[in-house]
Amino acid sequence: MKTINGWRRALTAVSFVALGAAFSFPATVQAADLLAQAKANGTLRVANTQSSPPWSMLDDSNNPVGYDVAIAKEVGKRIGVPNVVFVADSFKNFVEGLKTGKYDLVMNDLTPTPEREQQVDFSDPYGVEDFRIFVPAGNTDIKGKDTLKGKRVGVVTGSSNETWARAHLKDSDIRSYDNGALIFNDLGSGRIDAVIISHFGGMKYANVNHLPVKEVGDPLIYQLSAPAIVKGQPALRAAVNKAIAEMMADGTIEAIAKKWVGSDYDMAGMIAKAKAQKE
Repeated sequence: MKTINGWRRALTAVSFVALGAAFSFPATVQAADLLAQAKANGTLRVANTQSSPPWSMLDDSNNPVGYDVAIAKEVGKRIGVPNVVFVADSFKNFVEGLKTGKYDLVMNDLTPTPEREQQVDFSDPYGVEDFRIFVPAGNTDIKGKDTLKGKRVGVVTGSSNETWARAHLKDSDIRSYDNGALIFNDLGSGRIDAVIISHFGGMKYANVNHLPVKEVGDPLIYQLSAPAIVKGQPALRAAVNKAIAEMMADGTIEAIAKKWVGSDYDMAGMIAKAKAQKE
């Protein structure tokens, strides 16, 4: 027969087991097979900003469209989850959103940087672009990177161009924005002197909003974009890699790029060139 102290010790042990199980629950959720889960639910959740043309944006009916949106839909079909649901979020939230299970993939011109790769995994790249300096059309004193000293430079919060700008433009006043459109509004109104953004994104904002801006200088950096996945998901990562490889081989990526990025842009060739330079 157990003594009172014995019962207390037994109850304490049970309490600790229960408490440990409670605290291990999030880890169990994180370890779930997201590919199997997506197939079971019939839905693949993909994050993008929906404000990063030509990669992701909203059409006249407020439906997500763009290069990354089209690629994500095709990836969904090829991995067995054709119903792709897009979740609007910002660059600064993408990594944390993956880690907390808010979505299964991020596909929005996201560059695999060493900092990001410490926290999430990336599949193979499906896009590439060059980042440039945009200034008002009448500007004559900013001609390239070396003339940005003391200038107010706008970048997208949490983006790789913000990381690059803060690392390489120590003498500039770097100002971050959650929305690319707001950057160009401030550029047009004179609140900032320059914007660092992708060639495609910058030209799209300029053309859509009829802004008198221009590119100056040589490309600052070439950056690959790839799907981001929470760590510990080998099945999902392998399936996405296989889909991208097939799309590269059968011309799907090239066809989607010509529709959304430009008829004269060799996406597959540029990806191969950027990967070779990185290696």
